[in-house]
Amino acid sequence: MFRKVLIANRGAIACRIVRTLDRLGIASVAVYSEADRYSRHVAMAGEAVAIGPAPAAESYLSIARILDAAKRTGAEAIHPGYGFLSENAGFAEACAAAGIAFIGPRPEHIRAFGLKHEARALAEKAGVPLAPGTELIADLDTALTEAGRLGFPVMLKSTAGGGGIGLQRCRDADELRASFDRVRRLAEGNFKDGGVYLERFVEEGRHIEVQVFGDGKGRVLALGERDCSAQRRNQKIVEETPNLPGMTRAALLDTAVRLCASVNYANAGTVEFLYDQPRDAFYFLEVNTRLQVEHGVTEEVTGIDLVEWMLRQAAGEELPDPPAAKGWSIQVRLYAENPARGFRPSTGQVTQLQWPAKARVDTWLEQGTEITPYYDPMLAKLIVTAPDRAQAVAGLKEALAETRIEGIETNRDFLQAIVSARAFADGQVTTTTLASLPYQPRVAEILEPGLQTTVQDWPGRLGYWDVGVPPSGPMDALSFRLANRALGNDPGAAGLEITLSGPTIRFDTDTAICLAGASMPATLDGAGVPFWQPVAIKAGQVLAIGAAADAGTRAYLAFAGGLAVPRDLGAAACFTLGS
Repeated sequence: MFRKVLIANRGAIACRIVRTLDRLGIASVAVYSEADRYSRHVAMAGEAVAIGPAPAAESYLSIARILDAAKRTGAEAIHPGYGFLSENAGFAEACAAAGIAFIGPRPEHIRAFGLKHEARALAEKAGVPLAPGTELIADLDTALTEAGRLGFPVMLKSTAGGGGIGLQRCRDADELRASFDRVRRLAEGNFKDGGVYLERFVEEGRHIEVQVFGDGKGRVLALGERDCSAQRRNQKIVEETPNLPGMTRAALLDTAVRLCASVNYANAGTVEFLYDQPRDAFYFLEVNTRLQVEHGVTEEVTGIDLVEWMLRQAAGEELPDPPAAKGWSIQVRLYAENPARGFRPSTGQVTQLQWPAKARVDTWLEQGTEITPYYDPMLAKLIVTAPDRAQAVAGLKEALAETRIEGIETNRDFLQAIVSARAFADGQVTTTTLASLPYQPRVAEILEPGLQTTVQDWPGRLGYWDVGVPPSGPMDALSFRLANRALGNDPGAAGLEITLSGPTIRFDTDTAICLAGASMPATLDGAGVPFWQPVAIKAGQVLAIGAAADAGTRAYLAFAGGLAVPRDLGAAACFTLGS
């Protein structure tokens, strides 16, 4: 076994690898960019080496800098995790040339399966069923001709890359015309390969993958399947195991083993299939020659530490016989993104953090972590395992309800909507289910802030004068409480205090409000809004509050149910001088 291993990655996977290395008594070396100098994996590792500025191209994707770090620290091996250089055959070859073990598949396996059209050819040779598709397509005219032969809708796919990048469903010829050059440019920009091809789109398809592990000598093990059908824009969000009929599962696992054994596959990999549920048929999609983000659910039901297996195989040890899988495991991916704004990535500092007590949490977050715009926005993976699916789903709902991440926007509420949907409860999610999932974020967007609009609650933050924090809370506590009472809220529910002139707010959800305090002209979509009584709001409406009239300087805006804001020192009230 290795004595010292460098981890060429960041985030949750880097933390995960450090924990396995520590358990095995292997010294760990972390690498980090300037943006990650205070990241958790840096603190956890035995050694840490800075490898460049924040942009990935100058740090985590720099083969020269990572190899230099390995040589300077005496690392015998490099674990690439997932993403970044994990499927880069040139990196694996550079490691070998430097006398450093690459913990993953051999370069020839990465190359063989790295381009999807070549992987299809290998699959066809191994007798693996393929979805009707094409070879690489050189131009739009050829694409239109081939799409007509296959029949719309079709999937336009880049041959390189992964992670949902370079995939576009085209319902008709117009969509194919609009997408063809864009997908090629996207593939070229992300993967340095603009090759594209077409596959027939399966309307009621499920994305099923098989975890494989090979010894490089012809022996390949299948460690179960994972259902990854819950996807948003081709990006996996929820994964679980198992979730297939028994006979179909057996055929799928056998097919994955046959394909990988045909090339004497080594180390961890995943064979991905599209399962046509109405026909109970499956078709080959691609092979990921690395550890997958969702590997944790396989670990939970098998008891295998896949990172440990990767280390042992790379060190030349024989594969053990795998244990029988038990139970059901489901994972959700928590992202720093704003569902109310088209799932745009969210940045900022994590001010409060709470994880569920009865779930496996693979994360790199700590209270105070700064989320930057430089890398993938995944924050954590919540994994719940139980004897059966019903119990796992119930545990997952509980785990999400207990999870709190404040200071940034996350997709937690969207995940709650997914696991509460009927299709998910029935285990019948397809790759298109989330596109029609009814989900309405309960948010209101501040278009204009007004002169000084702050969040307050009652009685506010009291009792901290001795440490320099003056009392906080509504200046006109009576008006504040009356506004809440009109809506049936708790009198202390958080709302807005408006000073002299008010904000303009657009509501993304149906709700009710109440204005109280100093008289300020207010309109809802241009129509006047009364004070001191509940007002119904429809999603999309805009509330505009003007400047104070003759008497009073502060008005209050209460929301039905109150505002969901974190509490500091016992209150949600803003203290502006304390930032």
